[in-house]
Amino acid sequence: MDGLLYTIIIGAICGYIADVLMSDNGYGLLLSIVIGIAGSFVGTWAFGQLGISVGSGWIADIIKGASGAIIILFILGILKGRGAGRRR
Repeated sequence: MDGLLYTIIIGAICGYIADVLMSDNGYGLLLSIVIGIAGSFVGTWAFGQLGISVGSGWIADIIKGASGAIIILFILGILKGRGAGRRR
C-alpha cells in the first residue's frame, strides 16, 4: 500500500509541475495525476535511452516523472492542435 500511495503522490506532483510548465493545459487534478504517473514511466525510459542519470530518491523520481509528463503533454498538445486545425 505504501508503494501505491508513493506513486500517486509523486504522480500528482509531476503532473502538476508539467501542467504548470506547459502553459496550464487545464486537464484537471485527476488527469494530471494520471499523466504524472504515465510520465514517470516515459521519463524513466527516456532518461535510460539517453544515458542520463539523475541519481535516486524522490527528487530524481520527480525530475524523471515531470520530464516524462512534459513529453506526454507536448504530444497531446500537438494532437489537440491538429484536431482543431482540421475542423476549420
